[in-house]
Amino acid sequence: MEKERKDIEDLLRIYEGEILRCPNCGSDKLIRDPARGEIICAVCGYVVREREIDRGPEWRAFTPEERERRSRVGAPISTVMGDTLTTDIDWRSKDASGRQIEGSRRLDMHRLRKWHIRTRVQTSIERNLSQARIELERLAAQLDLPQHVKEHALEIYRRALETGLVRGRSIESVMAAAIYAACRDLKVPRTLDEIAKFTRAGRKDVARCYRLLVREANVRVPLPDARDFVSRIAGALNLRGETVKMAKEILKRAKEAGLTAGKDPAGLAAAAIYIAAIKTGDIRTQKDVARAAQVTEVTVRNRYKELVKKLQIDLPLKK
Repeated sequence: MEKERKDIEDLLRIYEGEILRCPNCGSDKLIRDPARGEIICAVCGYVVREREIDRGPEWRAFTPEERERRSRVGAPISTVMGDTLTTDIDWRSKDASGRQIEGSRRLDMHRLRKWHIRTRVQTSIERNLSQARIELERLAAQLDLPQHVKEHALEIYRRALETGLVRGRSIESVMAAAIYAACRDLKVPRTLDEIAKFTRAGRKDVARCYRLLVREANVRVPLPDARDFVSRIAGALNLRGETVKMAKEILKRAKEAGLTAGKDPAGLAAAAIYIAAIKTGDIRTQKDVARAAQVTEVTVRNRYKELVKKLQIDLPLKK
């Protein structure tokens, strides 16, 4: 009785997907035969399970190109794309074969097109989100933002829309502020000036909307860290890894000394890179560093002098 009960428990584990060992001989060397839908013990030949369901596709592919062509899955679900179809019914009076559509059929297509437009956008919130997605894609293309930043920015904008903060304000300004908040939260180095440069609203309106999001929409963003800008600036200047590492160490010392409070992180990163480049011999001019960091040369020079003086950094003498 004990052996039969144990065999039944093993069979239950097998049917639940937890195949431990063969119930006949106790071996854990099991072979899965997908062609016959069986699980067989390699020691005693006992058929542990038969008529197993094949959960794979019904087609076969022998090359990656053939697999890609036969696969019927779509793109991953993204909140940026929305919940509705992005296709439109064409306004031309010809079908897919290029033949002219008859009069009665043309009226049906016109009626179908009208209801298609109505069902895509039903409420004012959906209409607002539809326009916001277009603006988001435009700004993201200009700023070269990754997908996860776009999704987070749309989530912040949706939160602002649900709390009524978008009413009376331009969609462009609120979306730019949401993008800046998402970049701050995900530590993607983008400055407010850089984002506002691609909007018609201007920096003042974007900054006002950003402060409103932080205050009213319960958006929590961390303080900006100058070290997040180092890799981006160094990549634009084609600097060595040694220079990047030293620049981050300089910024770490500056943060511990309390020199980064109230300072522009891009300007601090540019000054640290300029100092590290001098020390490692990978020299770049202040003009080149300022252009890569999108700050002025005066900012680089002031931050450079402050860091050298307060941190007591010894620089090699110029020849």
